Amino acid sequence: MAYEWQKCRWGDLATLEYGKRLSNYESGIGSYRVFGTNGPIGWHTESVCDHATVVVGRKGAYRGVHYSPGRCFVIDTAFYLSPKVDFDMQWAYYELLTHDINSMDSGSAIPSTSRDSFYYLEVSLPLLPEQRAIAHILGTLDDKIDLNRKMNETLEAMAQALFKNWFVDFEPFRDQGMEDSPLGPIAKGWNIVTIDDIGNIVCGKTPSTRESDNYGGNIPFITIPDMHKKVFVTVTTNYLSEKGALTQSGKLLPKYAVCVSCIATPGLVALTSEPSNTNQQINSIICNRETSPYWCYLAMNNLRQEIITGGAGGSATLNLNKTEFSKMQTIKPNQGVMWKFHQIVEPLFVRVLANELESATLASIRDALLPKLLSGEIRVKDVERFAERAA
Repeated sequence: MAYEWQKCRWGDLATLEYGKRLSNYESGIGSYRVFGTNGPIGWHTESVCDHATVVVGRKGAYRGVHYSPGRCFVIDTAFYLSPKVDFDMQWAYYELLTHDINSMDSGSAIPSTSRDSFYYLEVSLPLLPEQRAIAHILGTLDDKIDLNRKMNETLEAMAQALFKNWFVDFEPFRDQGMEDSPLGPIAKGWNIVTIDDIGNIVCGKTPSTRESDNYGGNIPFITIPDMHKKVFVTVTTNYLSEKGALTQSGKLLPKYAVCVSCIATPGLVALTSEPSNTNQQINSIICNRETSPYWCYLAMNNLRQEIITGGAGGSATLNLNKTEFSKMQTIKPNQGVMWKFHQIVEPLFVRVLANELESATLASIRDALLPKLLSGEIRVKDVERFAERAA
């Protein structure tokens, strides 16, 4: 145990308070974040916790740990931390990330966190100044990751707005004339094409999980969770070995392939950042030479509602197979417009990828430092001394 750190249990430091029932939080307004068992889920005009806190999932198969830097509303599927003694709440958040909250099951029919098990958790408590210093080091890394995420959201919104202006509203091309098409008026000289016309469509496959040596290599294996809230997939949940990749004959995707989730959670779109494989829930487009992958990415986002419903006028199927996906239609501009658009948005996507790669590196550093700082294996003064030498 680290020198000058007090050994105690979480029940000595804080209590877990129940959240409150709340409806319509997804569309709610207000200045207070609403938290559920898996993090932020909306906004509300009132708070139930009047201080910075750690939100601990109470119900569900997966229950997370989340930090709120100020007052918030916590719904009844989660707990929030209320201190008995003075400690740094952000330090508490990082300390609790070192524990498996999901193993603290109460034994009820619905998986739920046991408060007694939580209170029994051992914790090594640094002096308050060192708590704050630990939180500052790890928080600085998370702040930069969050800044990159917000910047990428802005960059993607800029690209999507330009796509809408050019390829949905046709604003720059109306003076050149419009003509009728099966999808309505389009700019003169443009075409209605199927997805199959803009590239080679590849449906992924999952190598046998019974053979553990199919996994653990360096070939990204993309699944739906890897695609959430990302433009490029730079980090995946699993990686395939060379043996596992051999079972994916003809399914290796190059960099800049456009992945579209079509089963279970349809409508997610992402670009590959390096050669990758996917599972069978994802159809991917390897764009032909006439098609910009950036245009294709934005076009698939524009088709998201049709992908979700299984095609125009369809009903929600949650299952769009490769054949149905390949027959979906979109408006394709002439080559001059396609590549002019590509040149304009390319710097935006280059920056997005750089930010995602930087965030992946920062997350790796944070994940390596976190257990060592929280256990006292590495002390703050050692990190600061290293940083001074590096500077």
